[in-house]
Amino acid sequence: MIKTGRVILASFALLLFATGTVRAEQQAADRLADVLGGYSTFQAAFTQVVADEQGRVMQQTTGNLKAKRPGLFYWETDPPANQFIVSDGETVELYDPDLEQVTVQELDEQVSTTPALLLSGETEGLAETYEITEEHYGDSTREYTLLPRSEDSLFVSLTLTFYNGELQAMRLDDSLAQRTELEFGNIRINEPVPDGAFELDYPDSVDVIQGIQ
Repeated sequence: MIKTGRVILASFALLLFATGTVRAEQQAADRLADVLGGYSTFQAAFTQVVADEQGRVMQQTTGNLKAKRPGLFYWETDPPANQFIVSDGETVELYDPDLEQVTVQELDEQVSTTPALLLSGETEGLAETYEITEEHYGDSTREYTLLPRSEDSLFVSLTLTFYNGELQAMRLDDSLAQRTELEFGNIRINEPVPDGAFELDYPDSVDVIQGIQ
């Protein structure tokens, strides 16, 4: 009887722990959604560093991005690795000037979970898509770590760092044990951005590859 009672108490304690964990994840997701949902537009310059498992830098690029809800996104990396990524909420266009090629892809569920697109996409279903934890550093800095629930995700974990509600950095770990770190500067939040700023301009001679099913 005593042993049975201990088992019941242990099971009850585990249930409380699990319930508390789920509640904490939901609260973290709600707070992250509130912050990101408050961004009608986001513009910034960025520095991107990709490192291997040993921390050796494999690539470093700079560029600019713009995001506007709902669904508008523009990403440009500077030469010599010049590249453009643009989304209208339904399709994604990838333009590589060196290859003289544009690839058009449907914004399916997998592509829509690309980290940077969180700035222009829906945030209501974050808790369903990710396990989310939150850390506070002092009164001003918060970090949210997102672990995808889907095995088909493009990344293993993503950390977003905010300072006074302003997104300052992203850190992404992928399935190849590579880490990508993005740091943002010249940040402008909720400034007007015309829809025309999210259109690609490329020569007629460029090859267009339709990846839409």
